[in-house]
Amino acid sequence: MKLHRQLLTAAVAAALFVPAAHAEVAIDVIGGSEITFEGLVQADGNWFDNDVADLNGGDAANGKDSEFELRRAELVLKGKGPGNVEWVVGYDAKADKFLDTNIKYKLGGNSSHFIQLGQYKQPNSLEELSSTKNNDFISKAAVTNTYAVARRLGGAWGYGQDNWSVTASAFGRELTRNLAHGSGYGARGTFAPINEKGQVLHFGLSYVAYDTDADTLRVRARPNADLATVRLIDSGNMVDTDNVTTLGVEAMYIGGPFKAQGEYYSSKAKRMANDNYTSDGFYVSGLWNITGETWGYKGGVPGTGLPDNPASGMWQLGARYDHMDLNDGNLSANPVAGRPPIVDGVLGGKMDIWTVGVNYYWRSNTKFALNYVMVDSQKYSSSVRGFVNDDPNILEARLQFFW
Repeated sequence: MKLHRQLLTAAVAAALFVPAAHAEVAIDVIGGSEITFEGLVQADGNWFDNDVADLNGGDAANGKDSEFELRRAELVLKGKGPGNVEWVVGYDAKADKFLDTNIKYKLGGNSSHFIQLGQYKQPNSLEELSSTKNNDFISKAAVTNTYAVARRLGGAWGYGQDNWSVTASAFGRELTRNLAHGSGYGARGTFAPINEKGQVLHFGLSYVAYDTDADTLRVRARPNADLATVRLIDSGNMVDTDNVTTLGVEAMYIGGPFKAQGEYYSSKAKRMANDNYTSDGFYVSGLWNITGETWGYKGGVPGTGLPDNPASGMWQLGARYDHMDLNDGNLSANPVAGRPPIVDGVLGGKMDIWTVGVNYYWRSNTKFALNYVMVDSQKYSSSVRGFVNDDPNILEARLQFFW
């Protein structure tokens, strides 16, 4: 913990010397490599209006209905050169884990044609691949957090032009010990039939397959609150799972200051002693830049620009609807009187979530975000021998500093 505080203090001190118009610190040119330093610090607060479950843990009568936490403290070194080589080493001092840590070689000097080795985000989610500091909402969609394979060690090849891209990857475990395991592969293709400044129409398709760690899989989701310790929907441990395959479909439209996007995931777990388990979910969202700014687009992902007027900043309003279904089974009456119903398959529950939010970007380094989350969930409970509805509401706030 002491090392984490020292790293974070040094990072913030360095960032204070960054000119307001820049988002990175130039270090030096060493061995033909232009080295820069970037960082991201996020502090979150969640206030829970609990319904049935105590979302922040412990006794439901403990009187504690809020959580405050340093969410991220990301420190990143990047290098360009020598030649067509680019590299990055990232570390999150809060989570004590490595971030993107890889080397990329641009074939023919083309940034859209590359090979990549190391740890990087796998090519299977529009929201996951977008920059964390510019997420539309404080928490990523429940389906993204559940189904998207994030950073893993591996090798990737990518190629594309301004309006299309193809990326293929083979991967193994996460770089940091005792985190995600399971070797696999994935691919993502994107196509933008409209790609002009301030107007983009994007479509994407992805597929990922990987082995489960120790033949065990558990699919569950928080109610779009990163500080919640309880998952309202949960498949439970499936200890006979061999592998998982996930198909993702994505679409996005940018029209001036408006952006709409959505993703659908269908995931299938191959089980050895039971029927295969299938779950799915989707989200759709809309964002409006009140101050008139638009988004960029490169490599199949959107990019949020800086405020047109740094002194007054950039305001955004957004809304999102999430749906997840972790049920893949049936419930039938027990022929023996007085005994609980018979569950055939997995009844992990269903969850629908509305999120409304406002973001404020000030100058080039600061962001404030406020979200209100409304949850409608239902899950089978063996203790009550029936389905239980749990419909909490959550207020979320974030202060973010980046460079």
